[in-house]
Amino acid sequence: MAGRVSKLEDKLKALPAKPGVYLFRDARGDVLYIGKAKSLRPRVRSYFQASSDMRLTLSTLRQRVADLEVIVTDTEVEALHLEQNLVKRHRPPFNVRLRDDKSFPYIAVTVEDEYPRVMFTRERHRRGVVYFGPYANAKKVRETLDVLNRVFPYRPCEGPQPGRHSGIPCLDYHIERCLAPCVGYVSKDDYRRVIDGVVEFLSGETRPILRELEEKMRQAAEDERFEEAARYRNRLFSVRHLAERQAADKRAVGTIDVIGIAAEGDRAAVQVFPLRDGKLIDRYSFHLENAEGQDLPTMLEAFVLEYYGSAPSVPPQVVVPRGLGDTSALAEFLTTRRGSRVEVRAAERGEKRRLQKLATQNARVALASDAAAAEQTRLRRVEALEELREALNLEALPLRIECYDISNIQESSAVGSMVVFQDAVAKKAHYRKFGIKGAEGQDDFAALAEVVSRRFARMRDVADEEYDESFSATPNLVVVDGGKGQLSAVLAAMQAFDLPRVAVISLAKREEEVFVPDRPEPIVLDRHSAGLQLLQRIRDEAHRFALGFHRQRRDSKAKESIFDTLQGVGPARRRTLLQHFGSAERFLAASQEELEGVPGIPERTARSIYAQLHKAGRA
Repeated sequence: MAGRVSKLEDKLKALPAKPGVYLFRDARGDVLYIGKAKSLRPRVRSYFQASSDMRLTLSTLRQRVADLEVIVTDTEVEALHLEQNLVKRHRPPFNVRLRDDKSFPYIAVTVEDEYPRVMFTRERHRRGVVYFGPYANAKKVRETLDVLNRVFPYRPCEGPQPGRHSGIPCLDYHIERCLAPCVGYVSKDDYRRVIDGVVEFLSGETRPILRELEEKMRQAAEDERFEEAARYRNRLFSVRHLAERQAADKRAVGTIDVIGIAAEGDRAAVQVFPLRDGKLIDRYSFHLENAEGQDLPTMLEAFVLEYYGSAPSVPPQVVVPRGLGDTSALAEFLTTRRGSRVEVRAAERGEKRRLQKLATQNARVALASDAAAAEQTRLRRVEALEELREALNLEALPLRIECYDISNIQESSAVGSMVVFQDAVAKKAHYRKFGIKGAEGQDDFAALAEVVSRRFARMRDVADEEYDESFSATPNLVVVDGGKGQLSAVLAAMQAFDLPRVAVISLAKREEEVFVPDRPEPIVLDRHSAGLQLLQRIRDEAHRFALGFHRQRRDSKAKESIFDTLQGVGPARRRTLLQHFGSAERFLAASQEELEGVPGIPERTARSIYAQLHKAGRA
């Protein structure tokens, strides 16, 4: 410990007074926090100076920092770019970042696919995908996609490649919802132009498609193709409605993004109002993690780096709240992203100032709503724990609950799971998997006893070399998926350990009955009670976790059994075959010609593989 402090002090003394990026690492070398500074020496040293700052986040960070690393840059803007790249790569736990909230719906365009898709999604992390949103609700996204597909006939089928190979186009082609790239009815260039139109429209550029539809409608009418003209008319009305819905006409404002920020305690909210040609096309709402004790300039910088680092476009002007100080470095960063000059400034008067106040007001409302929802959730959790304490006659609130489940199919690849809920919230870092070793046959009782025995045998002191935080923590309540038999097996296994304050129950699925030791009749909780719903959620999570591990082992075993019997196929060729075909099933169904066409597999070896598979009767 003393050596670590001395090493840190030496590095603090040698810090340069130049712009750059600093990285705090823990004892294992993992990155805890990344920041940038105009001058590294005073900025980094400020974290370790004695002060009255009692913020929990900063105190925790100080305690965990074992080493620091600095990267000097020529300018503060270079430091911003470097900070953005390093934060993306390391995802440090103490950095301010956008909350991953799956309730936000997006429209995704898979631009790197050969024939891109336009689809509804709740994720926002895949490479090669352009995301638009988040939107206010899922219904709005689906309505937008319906209109878009009528105007832009992109393919609705799933997967990176068009999914129909029969040589006959599907129904979507006949109702003019698809150009049938699966059967070659449209070239890649023509299809790409359709996708470019979608991206342009979703980015706020509606005039090109409106002009195109008007011209097609006029031309069809002149040629007396009245049914076709009517279709273009209907599409034109749909696009106009979509473009005008929720649009506020402020032509004097131009193309800008207006940002509002609100912070309170450890929570922060950001609202972005994107205006394109003076039209407010949507409202984007975000929440920030790790915002405790951070000032507004720091939160704005963190938001801008992450949000505009993956945004499909950057406007020529970004309006921010007043009092944020010098924003020239952010302006230069966004200028580089856009490829032309971007202005970042506060609005002092006029319509932009009004919009900025409105964005800030919306951020405060979102923050208050988030706080209310969080408090309601917290009270519901406390209610659930109180109900369990009363119903199960526990000595204290079951703050740490562990649940165990077994998964197997006809004695094959039996596994066990342990899931942990801390304060009625899933603590996934403490989940553990068990491969069943000693139990023979399909004996769930013996398997449960083995899992529980192995779990409590791992309880160790913090100083022990094999210390595991999850195994070393003592649960208040152990839950078993099953009935009296499972409960008896677990109790018998736990008798070998000194666990006087650990309560044990089992939850039977059919009637959702709770069995406790030394009581012949089960406890029946109200089906709508918070306590029973918590137990059900924990039990279902244990089942999901065990089933996922079982499938993983079963699939791995199946692949091994397939390839281990093939002569001429080692680990490298196994990887090559699986990467080429995508799955063991497609490999088994491959023809001799398809096997001979695998890059890196000699034709002679491919013929041998095909002969072995067919001789074995597998294909």
